[in-house]
This record gives sequence, structure tokens and C-alpha cells, in this order.
Amino acid sequence: MLFNTLQYLLLFLPVALLVFSFLGRGPLSGAQLVWLVLCSLFFYASWNPSYLLLILGSILGNYLFGRALGRAPGAAPGLLATGVIFNLGLLGYFKYTGFFLDNLNRVAEWAIPMPDITLPLAISFFTFQQIAYLIDVHRGEARDYSFAHYCLFVTFFPQLIAGPIVHHKEMMPQFDAPDAGTATLRNLQVGLTIIIIGLGKKVILADNLALLSDPLFQRAESGAALSLTEAWIAVLAFTGQIYFDFSGYTDMAIGSARLFGIKLPENFFSPYKSRNIIEFWRRWHITLSRFLRDYLYISMGGNRNGRARRYRNLMMTMLLGGLWHGAHWNFVIWGGLHGAYLVINHFWHYLCKRLGIYTDSPSAMARLSSGLLTLLAVMLAWVFFRAESTAGALHILAALTNVGQLEVNQGYLSGIAGSQPLFDLFSALLPGVGTIELVAGLLALALGIALFAPNTQQIMRNYEPALSATEWPASRPLGVWRPSLGYGLALGILAYMGLLNLGNQAEFIYFQF
Repeated sequence: MLFNTLQYLLLFLPVALLVFSFLGRGPLSGAQLVWLVLCSLFFYASWNPSYLLLILGSILGNYLFGRALGRAPGAAPGLLATGVIFNLGLLGYFKYTGFFLDNLNRVAEWAIPMPDITLPLAISFFTFQQIAYLIDVHRGEARDYSFAHYCLFVTFFPQLIAGPIVHHKEMMPQFDAPDAGTATLRNLQVGLTIIIIGLGKKVILADNLALLSDPLFQRAESGAALSLTEAWIAVLAFTGQIYFDFSGYTDMAIGSARLFGIKLPENFFSPYKSRNIIEFWRRWHITLSRFLRDYLYISMGGNRNGRARRYRNLMMTMLLGGLWHGAHWNFVIWGGLHGAYLVINHFWHYLCKRLGIYTDSPSAMARLSSGLLTLLAVMLAWVFFRAESTAGALHILAALTNVGQLEVNQGYLSGIAGSQPLFDLFSALLPGVGTIELVAGLLALALGIALFAPNTQQIMRNYEPALSATEWPASRPLGVWRPSLGYGLALGILAYMGLLNLGNQAEFIYFQF
């Protein structure tokens, strides 16, 4: 079941909330707890019921490992290792068996048959979440919880499929909080507002940008040459698509949880406004960055033992982070590029400090140039993330400098004009404007919002929409949401446009991980 469907928005979510409200009013009652677990399992099973046993087995196994580790924190490293292997074994079998056998067949020239394995939904997310829990129990940082609380911690449907990757210290205390279990008017206002903003990002911006990028990436995969203009349309469109797709999902997850009086951790904070790659990874997929830092990078030694080992640990962390995204060499290359970016960024900071040219207050020109360079580096790495093969990615990258070819294929423009719901509206408002101008306008609108508009957390800052461990810049007062007729009308229009664009029902990009 997708967030961007009528089944979720007008059936599943309202029924879940109505029954939840009927069963009690804070703190979270046993009946409400069981109801949310059942709703979450139904939500998961709606995709593929056969994998319901898998997630239940994973939950039960990790809960038992946690109970055993909790009896003697720090005293059973072998048991912790067994628990981690149990999780990685499940993830490895379902996600990486085909990748491993395919590469083995290529290198050794064997012909091992490829098993028909369907990747279970959300296995990467609930695996990392439970590994972190086991490690924290072993460290003595997590207490014993009831099985029902642990089930809800893992399966809570707003965050189950594609994050945020929640931490037990963030979620478990909320289940016992006085205001948990209470669907208040304020929670309803804040939650619905965030859901509508997220829906608009997904179905109005991300899905329409996908209609620009997908045909061009498909042409690159087929080996067809792209002009410079087409290559930049493909890259810019996907840069906007993944931004609004992931940001939209995060908003809808946070908003859905808030309806039930539960706050999810912040996971996305205007990453394209970053002035360097270090800052980018503090703003993009924040909970994944936190997991990789706390449970992988620091475990490998972090920034201890000298700069050389620090850079090695950074590179290894990002390579593994890339592989986590998918069993494909393109994801490894994407992770490797970001690892190299981080190493260069940290070395540059070190060099500037040594030379005495580092400043905490850079000039406007320095901020602009560093921001543009960061965005360009991110965009080039996105090519490998999006392309289906390394050859396809290289075709796109080669075309980005193809100065002699500027024209755009007329068949591509005709296809865009016939499949873009937004273009019908734009054409009615701007008669006589050509398709290529409308493409440029949509790209400018999307990137303008990403680079200059306040984000959802800033807009909703007066109502603590999500759990945040970072103090981010606040938006101007003009952008801050408040319950009012004006905001109500704006949200009503956005909701109407979002519902009109639900016909596509495209999956969120991070569903495949």
C-alpha cells in the first residue's frame, strides 16, 4: 500500500485513526498498542502477504536476542555477533544472493543458476533498526521492553517501509508518554498539513519530473546518443525528482505518525542548500547518516588513529552505505564517489586550517561557489544512482559536455507533451508557449523550491513536527504555518491538486531498498 493512493489516504489511515481514538485517550493503552501493531502488519502484508512471516520471524528472533543480551550487558559479545549475523544473513540472502552469484559467474566463468528471490519490502530498514537495538542492549543503553512495545517499534507503519530509521531511545519513551494515544485537534491539524505538503511534493513535482527524466535515461541505456540539452534535462529532472520524492515520503511518514500523537525523527532538511558534502550528509537521509556514523564508522575507528585511517574509514563507510541502497555496482560507485567527496572535503578543511585561510564567516561569493560546487558533485553522483547500468551512466555523463549537440529530439518532446498533467495547466495559462519552455519552467520551479523555499520543518517549526537533534536555521516569519483561513485555503488547493494527480500512483524511489 502506497502513501500516494486513495486506499491509504481515504480508507486505511482514517479507519486506523478512528478505531485508535475510540480505544482510548492517552497514555497509549494496551488495546491501542495492539491495534497499531495489527494495522502495521496489515499495511505490510498488503504488498505481499507471504513475507509477513519473514518480518514476524525477524522481530521475534531479535526480541529474544535482545532479552538474552539484556540479562548481562557487555558480557556476551558472541551472542551479539550471532544476533548481528542473523540479521545480516537474512538481508544478505534476500538482497545480495543474486548480485554475488552473478559476479561469481562472471569472474569464474561458471554457470550457477540464479535463484528467483523477490526482495522483501523494507528489509534494509528494519534490519538496520534492529541491529542498532541489539548493539545498544549489549552496551547497556536499552532496557527491557514488552514484546508488544518492541513490535510497534519495528513495524509502526508510517516509518516501516522507507524510514526514517528510528532509534529505540526516540520511540519507546513516546509509547508511555501521557499524550501518546491521544488524537488531539492540534495533532490532526499538524499531521494533515504535513501529509498534504508531502503528497504535493510527490505527485505534483516528483512524479512529473520523472516523466522528464525516465525517457532520457532509458535512451541512454539503449546506447542512443543524447544531446547536451537532453543530458542536462535528464540530470536536473532526476535531481529534483529524488529530492521531492524522498522529501515527500518523509513528510507523509512524519505527518501520519503525528496523527497518533507520535513524533518521528527528522530525516531531511533542505540538503541542496548545503555548502559542502559534509553538510549535505547532515541534511540528507539524516537517520541513515546517523546509523552509518554511530554503528559503522565509529566501530571501525572513526577519526581516531590519524587522518589516513579516518579517510579509509570514511571511504569504507560510504562504499557499504552505497551497497546498502542496492545490490548493483552503480550504487557502490555512487557510495564511492561520496566517500571520495567526503575525504576531499575533510582534507580541504584540514589544509585551510593549516594554511590559516579557514574562516567561519565566508564571503557571499565563497558561499555561492561552494554551494554550486556541492550541488554539481551531488548531481553527477545521482547519474550512477539512477542509471540501470554503468554504461548508461557513462553515456549520460559523456553527453553533459557534448557542446556541439544542443537540439532536443522531437519525439521526446511530443511524448512529454502528451503525458505531463502539469503541462495541460501550464499550456492553458500560457498559450503559445512551447514544450521545451515548459520543461525549462518545471525544472526551474522544482529547483527554485529546493534551493530557496523554506522546508516543511521550518514551515511547521512552532509545532515541533519531528524529533530533531540539530539546531537548523529558522525560516522567516512569513513562511511559518499557523491555523488560519489563508493557510487552510492554500492547503485545500494543494490537496485538490494532489488528489487529481493520484492516477499515476508511482512508487517512492526508496521503496526498492
